[in-house]
Amino acid sequence: MLQIYQCFCEKTRLRIVHLLLGGPMCVCHLQAALEEPQVKISRHLAYLKDRQMVEAERSGQWMIYRIPAKPPSLLRLHLTCLQDGVSEEKVFQADLARWKLLRRELDVQSACSARQPLIQA
Repeated sequence: MLQIYQCFCEKTRLRIVHLLLGGPMCVCHLQAALEEPQVKISRHLAYLKDRQMVEAERSGQWMIYRIPAKPPSLLRLHLTCLQDGVSEEKVFQADLARWKLLRRELDVQSACSARQPLIQA
């Protein structure tokens, strides 16, 4: 439980976990949605990964991060609490709104070019 609270006590990590509850994302998408520097996002993702709060998988040149498919029961309980509580906080809603807008833009761009397909989140 201490490990979960250590991860959740930092605002950026909490915002990352909140977005990952919606599905897998790459670092660049988290960076854009949170409007934070890539190095900061990567550092927090490494912290979360080292503590088994997120999983990572390489897809071509991208590292895709996600909440573990079968999180331990205590983590699952706290993730549910996070989902229930974010509706009260404007920063989480703003992050989600930016991600939804960015995702629509990426969908349009990927449909108009032969680039790497968008990783679905």
